[in-house]
Amino acid sequence: MSLSPADASDLFRRPPSRYLDVGVGEVAYRTVGTGPDVLFVHGWPVSSATYRTLLPHLVDHVTCHLIDLPGAGSSRYTAATPLSIENHIRSVQRSIDLLGLDDVAVVGHDSGGMIARHAVAGDARLRALALIDTEQSTGLSWRFKSFVGGRKVPGFGPALGWLAGKPRLRRNKFVLGDAFADRSLLDGEFDEFFLQPLHSSKEYRAGAMKLLRSFEFRHVHELKALHAKIDVPVVLVWGELDAFFPVAWAKEMVGDFHSAHLEVIPGAGLFSHEERPAEVAAAMLPTLTAPR
Repeated sequence: MSLSPADASDLFRRPPSRYLDVGVGEVAYRTVGTGPDVLFVHGWPVSSATYRTLLPHLVDHVTCHLIDLPGAGSSRYTAATPLSIENHIRSVQRSIDLLGLDDVAVVGHDSGGMIARHAVAGDARLRALALIDTEQSTGLSWRFKSFVGGRKVPGFGPALGWLAGKPRLRRNKFVLGDAFADRSLLDGEFDEFFLQPLHSSKEYRAGAMKLLRSFEFRHVHELKALHAKIDVPVVLVWGELDAFFPVAWAKEMVGDFHSAHLEVIPGAGLFSHEERPAEVAAAMLPTLTAPR
């Protein structure tokens, strides 16, 4: 099948195919493509729409299962829903159960890569794993720690929401500018899908902040032990200019796994899959489609 970039974006403007009751809210679910099953886990504060740019390069080769975790995108939740990293881990596990994915590769970006590893390490259903610019067992960069540390500062949520709506200010490297090598990509669809909800919806912003406050550094410190439990092929795909998760540390992390390799994407930052989707897809596909 073929899928244009416009059609891929429109997929996330339409209601999801169904909702998955994971016990702590309802995950929004979409699927497109044909071939081996691949589940995509998004990070914070985005949704599965962050993978829209990859889909045109993947749908002829794999079946893409896209979920919005509670508190993100089209998911269903209330102010009382216990949004947390731990519950997101369980939500991924429950989604795999509900979808009946018995032979699945998993793709995770940013905190979605960390959540995915906690969710599927040692799971016999896992066929392969692709990690895109995500937390590293080898350390925590000052850029990452400084951003996450802001969650404890009074007024951080409203300030982030205000900055999300200010195109010139949000491009500052100490706000969101370091997320992309090409800072103009903070506008357009990235703005539509992720920044405007943070800016305009108090409820959405509150959910995002609840999740951010649940982050504990132990989730990162436990990764090395989790990596030892992952005995399927792993590909690490990294933006050469990622300021949050340095590519040098990704090179060190390769040795944690039984079978892993690193693909570096030139001229890309934290959102390498949005900046260089064709290159990222090409880097992942051999691992995602390899038979057991």
